[in-house]
Amino acid sequence: MATIESTPRRLVLQSGSTTLTLDKEGGKVSMQRKVLFWSRAPIEKGLAEIADATVDTAVDRSSGVEVCNTMLISRAGEGWAFPADDKRDAEATARQIKEFLGLA
Repeated sequence: MATIESTPRRLVLQSGSTTLTLDKEGGKVSMQRKVLFWSRAPIEKGLAEIADATVDTAVDRSSGVEVCNTMLISRAGEGWAFPADDKRDAEATARQIKEFLGLA
């Protein structure tokens, strides 16, 4: 995960072809993904709707490799998966998002 921008008002993170933007001024969070050469339409949600940032771990059945994502959980129970390189990266991203949003 790469931190593209980290200010008190805006946090922009990138992992592979996925960009996550948390914007306090606009009051929203958006996730933009690219598939091959095409950008998909961004998905957006109100920043106040985000209740937690957690780590989701699964094991790929065919290879046995552990796959980790940082999950943004909304108050309604919806989740967005933000990809991570490994578990440590996912934990660091979740911690950074929680600090930005003030979710101790």
